Amino acid sequence: MSQLDKYKRIAKLGEGTYGIVWKAQNEETNQIVALKRIRLESEEEGVPCTAIREISLLKELDHPNIVRLLEIVHDIDKLTLVFEYCKQDLKQLIDSSNGILRPTQIKSYLYQLLKGVAFCHSKRVLHRDLKPQNLLLSEDGTLKLADFGLARAFSVPVRNFSHEVVTLWYRPPEVLMGHSNYSTPIDIWSVGCIFGEMNTGKPMFPGKNAKDELLRIFKALGTPTPDDYPGIVELPEWNDQLPQYPRQPFAQVVPGLSAEALELLKQFLDYDPAKRPSALQAMQHPYLGTLYTDDPEKMKPPHKSFK
Repeated sequence: MSQLDKYKRIAKLGEGTYGIVWKAQNEETNQIVALKRIRLESEEEGVPCTAIREISLLKELDHPNIVRLLEIVHDIDKLTLVFEYCKQDLKQLIDSSNGILRPTQIKSYLYQLLKGVAFCHSKRVLHRDLKPQNLLLSEDGTLKLADFGLARAFSVPVRNFSHEVVTLWYRPPEVLMGHSNYSTPIDIWSVGCIFGEMNTGKPMFPGKNAKDELLRIFKALGTPTPDDYPGIVELPEWNDQLPQYPRQPFAQVVPGLSAEALELLKQFLDYDPAKRPSALQAMQHPYLGTLYTDDPEKMKPPHKSFK
């Protein structure tokens, strides 16, 4: 008898690269859970490295703003991860709200997102695939980071990583231009894109491919120069023949934001990764200041090697 027998499947929630996700109920406890089944290819020996990576990371990431791994069931031909169940993700909420979220909602979700990211970074983990679909929402409004399939534990100095990470629309320009020696700012750019999307109801840079994605960023934020980001000239895809677009006022990029919100968004989307704030610094920005001041679980400063 398998440990999975106690879980009664209710509905299929989705299918990803490595397997299927089901909504299910633990018939012993009546708890509703999400079952993420990982396919084990017969020609491979053992468990895929992506699955092992996700499991080892999630075991370490015990935090209210990170989806909780309840159980691991390893059968001969498949591995099943049992997660706490969340009713919807941020993308579904944005769509069902016709792209209109309340300012207090946006502020709360951004703060919780930063809190989860700050915890990951304090544990030396990059998420690398932050997007609204990977941010789950519980019944009580708690936002939880999910899907750590692309996350990697990182060390100082950081190793070279593949630049084929982060869903295209949330991928920072330095990665689009071939930068692979990256660290925490990769997640901060994604946070900025999500913040903008929560305010407009639409993705900020919905590129069709990597080249189109880069051009959309340049058109919105202006083509970067070495003055904006000195390291840009060292990127593999850099050349001085890039299309030149003028910088426009940030208030035109995401209309309707308060001055404080615009200032924070501008910091998230700085071309120079070194100038983007850490998640902890962003939590203390005046736009979110009251949430940070009133937070009984304020985090300790992150690792001293962080900026």
